[in-house]
Amino acid sequence: MPAVERWRYRNKLEYSFGPPEDADRAGPLLGFHARGRWDRIVDVDDCLLASEANNAARNAVRDWARDAGLAAFNGAGGGVLRNLVVRDGRRTAQVQTRLVTATAEIPRPPVDLHTIVTGPSGGTCGPTGALGEEFLRERLGDLELRVSPGAFLQTNTETAERLYAIARELAALDSGERLFDLYCGIGTIGLGMAADAGEVWGLENVPEAIADAEANAAANGIDNARFLAADARLGIGPLLERAGKPDAVVVDPPRAGLSAKIVRRVLECDAGRIVYVSCNPTTLAPNARQIVDAGYRLARVRPVDMFPQTPHIECVALLERVRR
Repeated sequence: MPAVERWRYRNKLEYSFGPPEDADRAGPLLGFHARGRWDRIVDVDDCLLASEANNAARNAVRDWARDAGLAAFNGAGGGVLRNLVVRDGRRTAQVQTRLVTATAEIPRPPVDLHTIVTGPSGGTCGPTGALGEEFLRERLGDLELRVSPGAFLQTNTETAERLYAIARELAALDSGERLFDLYCGIGTIGLGMAADAGEVWGLENVPEAIADAEANAAANGIDNARFLAADARLGIGPLLERAGKPDAVVVDPPRAGLSAKIVRRVLECDAGRIVYVSCNPTTLAPNARQIVDAGYRLARVRPVDMFPQTPHIECVALLERVRR
């Protein structure tokens, strides 16, 4: 399945601050790490995978940082600026900015969110305060969505609609069937299939995403979906006890795929169909092998060009049970 857009398709980019390359140049820099380097930042004026609004928001924050005389965090007790996260609501035209800094007194930044990270970590997770709109608002297919700062949303909105349509087609639910949506995030897949199912149960280990999923179900008038905050390895057993066995399971794990233990938990669901949404075919392959060895048939695999201009590909696989 081709991408809808080959350029300017990303709805989220994370930029890093860095020191200027020479003393005569105003700093800090704001862009991407040079290939294979964590100590050098390539300053960016126009990223061709980002929207024009995303680029404008990044450049405005860099101008503010330079005017304020702020320096990039260097890990040795100097500087304050770490990262900038910019997200687009492609359907809503909302642009949300989140500045990540070390602990310090700084002028009020022109951003929606401010995250403070203590210690030397290069991550963007930490206490986040709202200076503007707390949630990103987006539409995906027929769904009106809210997205918390730490929640996952596919980075290519337009092609994600195609991806989820394929997953819905392969799930082939009917009105009396029960669906388990594992790694459900904010509910995009499960809520998109809820009209086809009798009931949907979502499982996700990020509490903020579960809060989003529940809010999204309510906002879209969907009353046959329930969401639980739990790790898949530990949460599938209690979910089976509470809801009963599903007719179909959808899994959308991180790039690392499913551990052997989680594959065993998925197999304990004894579902007739497993729809596996994968952003990494090299982890989908061994997981599919494990599931096939347990009595399923790999019926279809559909690649989706979710990440144009990169070597990465998304896949949707359908595994059907052939024996108990």
